[in-house]
Amino acid sequence: MFVRKKPNKSGKISVQVIEKTRGSYKVAKTIGSSSDSQEVERLVYLGEEWIRNRKGLLDIPFNTEEQIADSVLDNVEKITVSGTELLLDRVFNGIGFNAIKDDIFKWLVYSRICFPASKLKTCDYLLAYHGLEFQVQDLYRYMDRLYNNYKETIQLISFEHTKKVLGGRINIVFYDVTTLYFEVDQEDELRKTGFSKEGRHQNPQIVLGLLVGLEGYPLAYEIFEGNKFEGHTMIPVIETFRKKYGLPAPMVVADSGLLSNSNISELLENGYGFILGARLKSSANTQKEKVLALRLENGESTSMDWEEGLRMIVGYSEKRAKKDRINREKGLKKLEKQLKTGKLNKSHINNRGYNKYLKMDGEVKITLDMNKFE
Repeated sequence: MFVRKKPNKSGKISVQVIEKTRGSYKVAKTIGSSSDSQEVERLVYLGEEWIRNRKGLLDIPFNTEEQIADSVLDNVEKITVSGTELLLDRVFNGIGFNAIKDDIFKWLVYSRICFPASKLKTCDYLLAYHGLEFQVQDLYRYMDRLYNNYKETIQLISFEHTKKVLGGRINIVFYDVTTLYFEVDQEDELRKTGFSKEGRHQNPQIVLGLLVGLEGYPLAYEIFEGNKFEGHTMIPVIETFRKKYGLPAPMVVADSGLLSNSNISELLENGYGFILGARLKSSANTQKEKVLALRLENGESTSMDWEEGLRMIVGYSEKRAKKDRINREKGLKKLEKQLKTGKLNKSHINNRGYNKYLKMDGEVKITLDMNKFE
C-alpha cells in the first residue's frame, strides 16, 4: 500500500491510500482533500499512519496496561465485517462463480444478499463495512459489462451447479415472468411501455423471464421488450435452454398468465409435459358448470377431463375464497367512490384489475356491471 496525491478538476488534491490486489490497483481508503499545501501534507501523514495501523505496525508504549489499552483504542479507526464475507466466499467459490475474475461482481452478489438496496446505498454499505470505495457510476457501467461479457458464463455456472444439486438430471422446470420499470421519460428499442405488473403503466419497462429448477435453483433468464406479451416469452426461453445444453424435454410448470392455445400447441409439438395454471372464469360456460357441480368441500380436489385431451385438476380452499371475496368487495367500494367523484371516463373501461366490472351506458355514462360482478 502507498499514499497517492490525486489532483481534482476543482483544484483540490485528494489524498488516497492505494492497494494492489490481484494485479490491479484500487482505492483502499480516501483520507480527504484540500487545496492548502500544509493540509495536504497533514493528510499524507494520516494516510501513512493509516497504512501502519492496517499492517499492525503500532507504536505502543509498554509503560502501563492503561496506556497500552488507550493507545490501541486510539488507533482503531473502524471495525469491518469479515465473518459474512468468509462464509459467502466458501459458497461463492463452491458454486464456481470465482471463475469470473472481477471483484466488483463478487461484491455486488454479497451486497445483494446481505444488504439489498439501491446502487447508491450499496456504495455506502461497501465503504462503511468493508472499506471499499466504489462510485455509483462504476456500478451502473458495470451492469452493462456484466450482461455483455459474463451473461453466458454466469448461466453456465448456475446450470452446472443446479444440475449437480439435482443429481445430474433436470426433469422439471418452472417459468415465470415479471416486469421492471425505469424512471425515464423516453422509450428506446428495449425499454417500452406495456402492461406493468407493478402498476407503472406510464413508465418504460422491460420484461424479465426466469427459468428455475426444483427448490428455485436458477437455470436461465432472458429479457424482452417492455411491450412484449408475456405469453410469447415462455417457449423461446425453454427451447433455447434445452437445446443449448442438449437436454430431453422437461416437465414445464407455469402460472395462468402463460396459458394460451398457442403455448399448449407448441409444448405438445415439442414433446413437453406441462402443468399450467388455468383460468376458470375465461372457460366456456359448460366447463364452468361442470366444475361448480362438483360441490367440493374445503381442501378437496379432483381430476377431470377438460378439452383436447387435457386434464384439469380442480381444488377448493375456503381461505382463498374468503380472500378473493374480500378483495372483490374492496374493489367494488373503490369503484363506487370513484364513480361518485366523476373521475372515471371511457379510458377506464378495460380489463385491468377491477375496472373489468365497469360498463358504459349510452355515450358517456359509466356504471357498475353488477351482473358481471355477481
